[in-house]
Amino acid sequence: MEASRAEAQLVIFSAIDDLVRKTGLKPKDVDILVVNCSLFSPTPSLSAMIVNKYKLRSNVRSFNLSGMGCSAGLISIDLARDLLQVHAGSNALVVSTEIITPNFYKGSRRDMLLPNCLFRMGAAAILLSNRRRDARRAKYRLVHVVRTHKGADDRAYRCVYEEEDDTGHSGISLSKDLMAIAGEALKSNITTIGPLVLPMSEQLLFFFTLVGRKLINPKWKPYIPDFKQAFEHFCIHAGGRAVIDELQKNLQLSAEHVEPSRMTLHRFGNTSSSSLWYELNYIESKGRMRRGTASGRSGSGAGSSATAQSGSAYAPSRRPSTGRGQTASTATPSTSRRSSSSRNIHHEEEEEEEEETTTTNHKAIFISYVH
Repeated sequence: MEASRAEAQLVIFSAIDDLVRKTGLKPKDVDILVVNCSLFSPTPSLSAMIVNKYKLRSNVRSFNLSGMGCSAGLISIDLARDLLQVHAGSNALVVSTEIITPNFYKGSRRDMLLPNCLFRMGAAAILLSNRRRDARRAKYRLVHVVRTHKGADDRAYRCVYEEEDDTGHSGISLSKDLMAIAGEALKSNITTIGPLVLPMSEQLLFFFTLVGRKLINPKWKPYIPDFKQAFEHFCIHAGGRAVIDELQKNLQLSAEHVEPSRMTLHRFGNTSSSSLWYELNYIESKGRMRRGTASGRSGSGAGSSATAQSGSAYAPSRRPSTGRGQTASTATPSTSRRSSSSRNIHHEEEEEEEEETTTTNHKAIFISYVH
């Protein structure tokens, strides 16, 4: 337990400290706190640990989510968005992490050994605001959040399942049907968000093909909308190479489109719910995210659920940001045999740069479908 708490304090406090230092955020300015960690749920909670560490106000609205896997980062954003719609003039701090110390599997079942190889320590801190005075220097604007849940299906419910093996060792078992189930959840999720982001031409092609298959020839190949017309950047959850390969094939993406996901997986492993923010930071560090960019995130996880999120980038990102109100990211030193890193994303605001920049209409979607 102490080792698990130490890991949580390392990654969470590192991410929040960077966020506070680079944005000028004061603890008394935090009105809403949402923390998600799927496998480690101690008492007091991780959200209480943050309140105690940073001495947040006694009336802070605090929430701690557990058991929701890799899509929990976007679920937390969705929860924060709903709360901000109710409470005007507020700041919301979202912390996404996964603590792996207490969940290392020591048995011999292959389907339960795989998580030992995939998952790594990591955390991200995101700040959101609905204050009018922050609109001018906001870095991103949240536009759409769409959620899909397949938990009613027994196969989907058990595709990622925490249990004990025959010898009493507890761990996470991954079903052989995981890819198929996750693909179905993602398909439903993308179908839902498609009409919100796709141009009319793509929507008409999809509709006419659907009608033609029903009325003319059922053997017609289903039309897959070209999401590259809606998004310039794709951040696919770094759940594994097979996950990225499958989505690249199905969505007909180029190597550059999936580069952020592959590099995140290569450098940091699967950091679960925080991986999408690592990928967003990769895009920014490469100078690919420009002013006027629309971004989207989609995730799914154990259950099986999928969540899609889209937004718009207000400010240019030609280089890693380090000033007040800008996005910044750092990696904390590794403290175990499994790599440790934290990411801090200021998801709220950025002051306008003095030099004039070219406004473009880039868009991005972030896809995560395993939890």
